[in-house]
Amino acid sequence: MKKNSHDIADIALTAIAPAIWGSTYFVTTQFLPYGYSMHVAMLRALPAGLLLLLFVRKLPFGIWWSRAFFLGALNFAFFWAMLFVAAYRLPGGVAATVGAVQPLIVIGLSHVFLARPIRALAIVAGIIGMAGVAFLVMTPNAALDPVGIAAALAGAVSMAFGTVLSRRWQPPVSSLTFTAWQLTAGGILLVPVAWCLEPALPPLSTENILGLAYLGLIGAAFTYLLWFRVLSRIEPSVAASLGFLSPVTATLLGWMALGQSLAPVQIAGFVMVLFSVWLSQKSQIPR
Repeated sequence: MKKNSHDIADIALTAIAPAIWGSTYFVTTQFLPYGYSMHVAMLRALPAGLLLLLFVRKLPFGIWWSRAFFLGALNFAFFWAMLFVAAYRLPGGVAATVGAVQPLIVIGLSHVFLARPIRALAIVAGIIGMAGVAFLVMTPNAALDPVGIAAALAGAVSMAFGTVLSRRWQPPVSSLTFTAWQLTAGGILLVPVAWCLEPALPPLSTENILGLAYLGLIGAAFTYLLWFRVLSRIEPSVAASLGFLSPVTATLLGWMALGQSLAPVQIAGFVMVLFSVWLSQKSQIPR
């Protein structure tokens, strides 16, 4: 009973991260200048990573230099770059639905890298979650751009690899230090991308600075600290299924803050997403 209560607490803590990530679109569109996605991604990762690095005062060592940069690319640099490409080329509903394939990819990668069994119930949970996300955010006239879809799929694969390898490569340091390494590495990798692909940022307003501070301190440092900390305790497939909560948060913010309507089909999507998360947890219970 004690172990189950600990598992529930870990899952509840992990769920905070994707729930907060769902606010990224709202903060980006309402508080930040338009058209600087790579700069925003870099400024979201690098200052937060450096701040954590100053706090922990511990640099990577040995093989952890390459692993920190590899995981920083998978979890941040490449993932966020593909995320923004998909966001610009696809309607938000299509991008979110394609990205929702990530839990299914994690199940396959966990089988390959962690020797975890592939459970039919987990597959069903992933499919229900994808359908729930589609009900939440898809519109009937959504356009399908091939480059945007490829970017959304590449982002989902990148985050899935990052999730599984973060579990496989357990570092001999605290979760706070592990988060600092990855955020800093991901931010460093994004610097030349932002420099080469986008014009220089305009002077930032107080509103812009507050938005960046939220995305960096809350949306990156705090949430990924939770994510990596609990990822060492629960199954990657269960953690990945919690990612379905991001579109839920985004839809709720659109309804409450932007006055968007909430149709019956979206309410059905809410129910399906929550059922999918519960079913994913249930799939891990030994018979």
